[in-house]
Amino acid sequence: MKTIIAILVFFIMGSTFAQADLNDYKYIIVPKKFDAFRNVNEHQTSTLIKYLFAGKGFNAVYDDSLPEDLKLNRCLGVVASLQDDSSMFTTKTIVNLIDCNAKTVYSSMQGSSKEKEYKEAYNIAIRESMRSFNNIDYAYNGTSSKSEPITVSFKNDVKKLDESKVEKESEVEQVKADVQPSNNAVVVEEATESTQYYKNNAPVDSSIKKAEKETPAFKKLEINKSIVNDIWYAQATSNGFQLVDSTPKIRMNLLKSSTDNVFMAKTDAKNGMVYQKDGSWIFEYYENDKLIQEELNIKF
Repeated sequence: MKTIIAILVFFIMGSTFAQADLNDYKYIIVPKKFDAFRNVNEHQTSTLIKYLFAGKGFNAVYDDSLPEDLKLNRCLGVVASLQDDSSMFTTKTIVNLIDCNAKTVYSSMQGSSKEKEYKEAYNIAIRESMRSFNNIDYAYNGTSSKSEPITVSFKNDVKKLDESKVEKESEVEQVKADVQPSNNAVVVEEATESTQYYKNNAPVDSSIKKAEKETPAFKKLEINKSIVNDIWYAQATSNGFQLVDSTPKIRMNLLKSSTDNVFMAKTDAKNGMVYQKDGSWIFEYYENDKLIQEELNIKF
């Protein structure tokens, strides 16, 4: 009985603290494309999360249509981030709210679904995650609107120059300018009673030619932009991962390198490297002296 009461008190206190934190923010910013996905509003995740937040009394806006006050002060809102912890047979999601200082101010419960169809699975899992906001009686308190931008002053960092020294140096420079002849003249001319001559300083054509750009020894890089429809699931090994399809069949082996998110890759017919670029996984290898890049759909 005491354990049950302690658990209830814990959840009530957690809900109270979450409500106090979220009341400090005027908006919830919903990205049109979450980092976990390749396409905009994939599986209708963005529209679903914005709809559910609005239904729970929050002022939810998309990241490409911000109100004017939010554009001027991004600390008025928190960004909704979808954490995808899905495995091969289970879709798992958590909704995190992150403030303007990249701090997570609230994390929902983990929602899950074993539906095979992705759209239906993410719909069920996200709705279950969003149940964490059901007991939050949200009411914006105006706290975040009072935050002011940080002002950096260099007032005391600049040393004043001795004005007398500056004046003396200026006088010396002026005398030098009056005495020395200009070097910009194209023709220098001198005429006296005993001699008359001129020296032509006009520029002449140079015999130096611009070096030609060397042609690279290898052939042009070819990028395979075709999207891989089947998903490869990463299974940990002692020195990296093995990627399997839904059969399951091992399609590729990844060996860890000294750099994060860069692996040495090997298939039955190809050797190369796999690395992450702009949120996508790229398989890079040589084929007939051509450098090929293929995009992979990997679930870790």
